[in-house]
Amino acid sequence: MKFNTKTIHGGQKPDKAYGSIMPPVYQTSTFAQSTPGGHKGYAYARSGNPTRHALEKAFASIENGTHGLAFSSGLAAIDAVLKLLKCGDEVISTNDLYGGTYRLFTEIYENFGIKFHFIGMENANHIEDYINDNTKLLWVETPTNPMLNIIDIEMTAKIAKKHDVLLAVDNTFATPYLQRPLDLGADIVMHSATKYLGGHSDLVMGALMVKNSDLADRLYFIQNASGAICGPQDSFLALRGIKTLHVRMQRHCENAKAVATYLSKHPKVEYVYWPGFKNHPNHTLASAQMSGFGGMVSFTTKGNNYEAAIRIVEHLKVFTLAESLGGVESLAGHPASMTHASIPKEQRENIGVVDSLIRLSVGIEDEDDLIADLKQALDK
Repeated sequence: MKFNTKTIHGGQKPDKAYGSIMPPVYQTSTFAQSTPGGHKGYAYARSGNPTRHALEKAFASIENGTHGLAFSSGLAAIDAVLKLLKCGDEVISTNDLYGGTYRLFTEIYENFGIKFHFIGMENANHIEDYINDNTKLLWVETPTNPMLNIIDIEMTAKIAKKHDVLLAVDNTFATPYLQRPLDLGADIVMHSATKYLGGHSDLVMGALMVKNSDLADRLYFIQNASGAICGPQDSFLALRGIKTLHVRMQRHCENAKAVATYLSKHPKVEYVYWPGFKNHPNHTLASAQMSGFGGMVSFTTKGNNYEAAIRIVEHLKVFTLAESLGGVESLAGHPASMTHASIPKEQRENIGVVDSLIRLSVGIEDEDDLIADLKQALDK
């Protein structure tokens, strides 16, 4: 199947009981058994639920994987990956990454004896300088959050395989509509399915997709043993969201291009971060690695004034000031005080998250209304 068909039919079959097109919501905690161990594939809902199982098959399909796992949040999915490690292991990570991921790495797993190196990965060859015998995982975001830096997945995968290291890619911003890391050599793909996969700002969920059966078995064990699973109602909503992923992403990309172009010409805007611009770092790589440039745009204002940035986001009317991203509605955030507040000021400014940086999740509204909203907020 081509991708647009996979979003609707990938891994899915009509329900066996009555032929329903959408999987039923199995709102149950347990399943009847005819004898101890005698059940129809499901015994207890933490270990498996038919609605969640249908979603996990859809997850695998859209990333061209063989196994999918659904979790209660994106951070729960990342947490499961880190549980593949042990004390003394080392991780090399993007230095420009989601603040919640940084917090999980540094405030939780560093306490368990795992060492993290946060480095710029725009030049993939730089990664090898940090690999040693204790390195077990490379953690990549691309495009990164919120600077939208682009990292070469295929080159990073070759480095990982050369050193027998796992490569995990956070594909939340690009989605499999634009980029499929497993096809480029990654071992694990992670999504905050809260974002574009769900697409309607009505659920919190994480996803992992893999191709290797042994790795999948280890992650399934962690999923069941740790118990950070999503419920059947959220699984149903995510399945529904995935079915329109392709048409939503097309409009997200179109609108983001229009917004980025407008901002780049505004006299009060200093810099616009959007991978579609030819002057964007690694634009050529983005053009080759992705089939579009996504729905995220970040920008800074001249003077780099914290209070001015706050006033801009407070005056937006169509864009909603809120955490998160990837919904049909446009959202605006101030990373320095919101998503990246957990990163020390000096460190976040070194990676570009300055006081005036504003991150936009460009929705699927009419582009003229979005541009008019930005104009009136910037004018004030």
